[in-house]
Amino acid sequence: MKKVRDNTKKQTLKRVLAYISKYKLLIIISMIFAAVSSALTLYMPILIGNAIDMIVGKNNVDFNAIGKILFYIGIMIAVNSVIQWFMNTINNRVTFSVVQDIRDEAFAHLQELPLSYIDSHQHGELVSRLIADVDQFADGLLMGFTQLFTGVVTIIGTLAFMLSIDIKITVLVVFLTPLSFFAAKFIASRTYGYFKTQSEIRGSQTALIDEMIGNQKIVQAFSYEDKASERFNEINEKLTKASVKAVFFSSLTNPTTRFINSLIYAAVGLTGALSVIKGGLSVGGLTCFLSYANQYTKPFNEISGVITELQNAISCAARIFELIEEKPQTPDRSTAIRLDNVKGQVTLDDVSFSYVSNKKLIEHFNLSVKNGQRIAVVGPTGCGKTTLINLLMRFYDVNSGVISIDGVAADDITRESLRKNYGMVLQETWIKKGTVRDNITMGKPDADIQEVIAAAKATYAHNFIKRLPNGYDTIISDSNSGLSQGQKQLLCITRIMLSIPPMLILDEATSSIDTRTEKQIQHSFAEMMKGRTSFIVAHRLSTIRSADVILVMKDGNIIEQGTHEQLIEKNGFYANLYNSQFAL
Repeated sequence: MKKVRDNTKKQTLKRVLAYISKYKLLIIISMIFAAVSSALTLYMPILIGNAIDMIVGKNNVDFNAIGKILFYIGIMIAVNSVIQWFMNTINNRVTFSVVQDIRDEAFAHLQELPLSYIDSHQHGELVSRLIADVDQFADGLLMGFTQLFTGVVTIIGTLAFMLSIDIKITVLVVFLTPLSFFAAKFIASRTYGYFKTQSEIRGSQTALIDEMIGNQKIVQAFSYEDKASERFNEINEKLTKASVKAVFFSSLTNPTTRFINSLIYAAVGLTGALSVIKGGLSVGGLTCFLSYANQYTKPFNEISGVITELQNAISCAARIFELIEEKPQTPDRSTAIRLDNVKGQVTLDDVSFSYVSNKKLIEHFNLSVKNGQRIAVVGPTGCGKTTLINLLMRFYDVNSGVISIDGVAADDITRESLRKNYGMVLQETWIKKGTVRDNITMGKPDADIQEVIAAAKATYAHNFIKRLPNGYDTIISDSNSGLSQGQKQLLCITRIMLSIPPMLILDEATSSIDTRTEKQIQHSFAEMMKGRTSFIVAHRLSTIRSADVILVMKDGNIIEQGTHEQLIEKNGFYANLYNSQFAL
């Protein structure tokens, strides 16, 4: 298990370095600034030591020389401040550019993932990876750039200055200092697992919050508040325990290294004092050396803190890269064609499909639809109606068999052109954040306002749109639009009415609309479906009586098919289903 974890950390670190390598020039400039800043900082103790040596005794102080030294120190502090500002600006630029690249790639990859992946993962957990985990990664990376470069340069520079003052004491410092580094590494190596667990639990917590907020009406309607609170408290308690462990063990690093560094400082002070007594070192030289000893050990404290934060950052990055590395949907074949001038002849030949391999759903399904036919699909819940729609749109690929459009296998058609030839209105509405007009023109962005209004009038949406604060320019969103569910569905229908592709899929398209408006829209649908192949999924069987063919599905198979009159005459499954809706 530890070996697997170490391999994961190494692979994640390699990925991070690959992203950072795009900004080599900025990093080199930052390192140059870090070197200059450290050199200026390290030169100041020498000036201070020289000033101390000019205070020989009472009435024997060289104020002019001390004044010059203080002037130089003031200039160096000012220059150092400017350099550090530029260095921090560059570090911020690199960090957030890397974060932007990772987020862009993760979100772009999310669009390429198969629908099966999205369906099998909690949406809040995916959001947590893209938002919270990336933010945590950014914090660790920024600290790494800010303190790691400066710390390493400071250690190297301090070592050089100490060697120039006293080799023996320098050897003592170098011999003892790695103890703090090893202590920090020992502790940090054990915190990675805790931080990864913390990120995973935080993802589950975000998923629960997203679920409860998105379904608050259902939660309140069924008095689920207490149970929701229990679930949240349970996850929150797990998060608290994981966070306490992660923070506790990571917090041991700093006091441990400080304790070791304090011992080193005391050893240097004692050794240096003995050297001063023997005349091997001046008081100013000892002051300078003690300052260097402190500056030499300080970066080890900072680097140990950085290592701890990097453990958290790498664990968060690992979760992001897990998402990025997920296998995307099967790409279009290199020979795939763009389907134009579609007539609308759809054929399903011996199609079999199941979401789970050991649970069969659709088996050996055959269907032949002529262009311009209206096909209604009915049946009990779970019979495969929505699955059939998913297969027609290639949201899922068939396990076996072939689906063809105008004689061309769906696998040989680009997904984009296939889906553009379908107009789909689902039971679940989706409104993007933007104006009403933006939402209607999603399928036809170049449509002018007159076309939009004509489509809205055809779906009886124009009247309620006019009553909105800014009409077609009113900003709406899926969660905060002020629109009823029925009005949202009218906008979705208007969206299709505007572009009217050669094939239509209406999956409970009028389920949220009142009966009077539904009857009016049915006339618009009838006009829209003329000459177009249409698949209509409906539970209200009164809405599909005029269909050319009604397919009755059960357990993934067609058990009856025909016109409404033919199926009623058969007095079979459909007749019982239809009569049950009108039974007194």
